[in-house]
Parts: sequence; structure tokens; C-alpha cells
Amino acid sequence: MDTTTATVGGVVLVLFGGVLLLWCAAEVRLRHLVRRRGVAVVATVVAEDDAHGQLDSAPLLSFPVPSPVAGSGACRIAGLVLTRPRGHTPLRRPDRFAPGAPVRICYDPQRPSRAVLAAGEIGRGALVDLLWSALGVACLAAGAGLLATVGG
Repeated sequence: MDTTTATVGGVVLVLFGGVLLLWCAAEVRLRHLVRRRGVAVVATVVAEDDAHGQLDSAPLLSFPVPSPVAGSGACRIAGLVLTRPRGHTPLRRPDRFAPGAPVRICYDPQRPSRAVLAAGEIGRGALVDLLWSALGVACLAAGAGLLATVGG
């Protein structure tokens, strides 16, 4: 292999692997924090008219967000939030996410559109995160190997 090609390929693989690992770590941390410190609610899966939205594996969810009333401990409903949960990446949408189905989620009270599926709703989330991380490590290793052969 030409040294220029090996160098460029190695740099691209190292950059891709590094960015993928950083992205995986940030997503896992965000989902963990929202599940731990967020507000737990039951959302409803919304039917979608858009053909592209129907192809998305993450369901469109609707849930009410309370707004504190000034000067009292009471809350009132501020509105409905429409969002897709983070971290849901199967190839096809599971049947349990049919329109109208209830789904337990946690959302960030500062940013209600940042929602994640509750721990009991996750199928193989940890396995998917592990596979993406393994891909990042493999790219880093392959890129480092290419760069080592060029330098040595």
C-alpha cells in the first residue's frame, strides 16, 4: 500500500473511531442522567401522517408537561410535548410502539423535548451501545495499525 494512502486511511480511521467513541460516551451519559434525574411520565405513541416519520424506528411520543404556579405548590398543565426518545436504534419499530400505546419515559425538566425510554422499556440498549463502542475501538485500532506501518 502506498504510504500516502496508508497515512490518509489511518488518520481517517483514527478520527472516525475517536469521534464515534466520544459520541457513544456522551449519549450513554446523557441517557443515564435523564433517567436518574429526570421526571418519569407515561407518554402516548402518536400516529404519524408523514411517510418518513413512519420509517423512523423511534416512535413519536406525546406527553403533558406541568408548569409550576407561582406562589403555590400546585402545578398546572403547560402543554403537550411531541418528541422522539433518544437512544432507540432498532432497524424496525417494535409492535409495542403502535399508535396509541402507552410508553414509560423520563424527560429533562429543563428541556422536555429531551426524553429517553424508561429502564423497563429498553430491550437491548446496552448491547447496542457496546456494539457501537466496539466499532469505534476497532476503527481506532485499525487506524493506529496503518499509521504504525507507515511510520515503522
